[in-house]
Amino acid sequence: MSTPGISRRGAEIQESPIRKLAPLAAEAVRRGISIHHLNIGQPDIPTPVEFWTAVKSKMSNVLAYGPSNGIPELREAICSYYGKTDIDVDPSEVMITTGGSEAVIFAMMGTCDPGDEIICFEPFYTNYNGFATLADVRLVPVTSSVENGFHLPPFEEITSRITPRTKAILICNPNNPTGTILTDAEIAELADIASDSNIFLLADEVYRDFAFDGRQHSSVLEFPEISERVVVMDSISKRFSSCGARLGNLITRNRELMSVFMKFGQARLCPPTLSQYGAAEMYRNLDHDYYRSVVRMYQNRRDILMEELHGREGVFFLKPEGAFYATIRLPVTDTDDFAAWMLTDFSVDGWTTMVAPAAGFYATPGMGTDEIRIAYVLEEGKMRSALSILKAGLEEYVSTGRS
Repeated sequence: MSTPGISRRGAEIQESPIRKLAPLAAEAVRRGISIHHLNIGQPDIPTPVEFWTAVKSKMSNVLAYGPSNGIPELREAICSYYGKTDIDVDPSEVMITTGGSEAVIFAMMGTCDPGDEIICFEPFYTNYNGFATLADVRLVPVTSSVENGFHLPPFEEITSRITPRTKAILICNPNNPTGTILTDAEIAELADIASDSNIFLLADEVYRDFAFDGRQHSSVLEFPEISERVVVMDSISKRFSSCGARLGNLITRNRELMSVFMKFGQARLCPPTLSQYGAAEMYRNLDHDYYRSVVRMYQNRRDILMEELHGREGVFFLKPEGAFYATIRLPVTDTDDFAAWMLTDFSVDGWTTMVAPAAGFYATPGMGTDEIRIAYVLEEGKMRSALSILKAGLEEYVSTGRS
């Protein structure tokens, strides 16, 4: 007897390019190889003690449902957090989500009908592809370049992608996977396009606190002329090294759109209750000294990356401006093969390094095949070791003629 076929959505959704090498990594570990993980944005910084203290103190005999839009304490704490940078946000404009992932999915589904289009600048966070498939939305890529540090392409190139089905522009700022921070002029340009074309501007600002070399991140919330067109997606995963808490949030001043998000939230009942109490405590009690210390830590790791790889023969990238990622061009034609080879065929003293091939961060076929993304989330000693092994592996890979 035949079985029913799977859905088109199930057939089309992209496999994670970050996680698809996991079986090879598991096999390497089985062989006794240890791995430096530069492939995934999992910080090694301890989750602040404030989170654990709050979670333990709020535990009761019944772990009950919470409000669909999140507990008031957390929404108010997020507003206070924005207020410290002179951005006025009201609790009614905040909705707590199950991770930043749900925030992006809700934003796509709330602004688009099936078959509509969202302009997105590639390379972009790879899971946008999967989110778009779930929302039955088409991502329209506009390619940025490593030569100018992945800043926006010309205005005309962006507007040429707008069609009657375009409903939004999606940005990630600071950017994953490139570490680029858009300038005020670039954001203003996007604001003009959104206004002129009557579309939304969706901004993933998960890394807004991680700006290096004295830079200041500018939020799309600071552009009042497009306040009704803006949706911000955020998360505590990277800000507080709390990836497993699965808490994010949406911010919009568009009341009609917020009411749509609320209905989506009611359909999934509520975000994780205990995590919200921990997040509220962190937002309330961690001050600028905490954020500055984390930025210094990642900037130092960025500088190690520059010291070890920048200017090496055949390797090209500009200094990342924020987040904790770099997209790097290598002297190879297939970084999927190179990344796999590092796990299957190469090690130094029982260690190898795992990186993320960059092709999966593009929507245009054939793009990024000579690039990798590195997440510099390891402490200094491990970073230097990981990069030393990567350099040695790259040299041997190229010398074998596989490149």
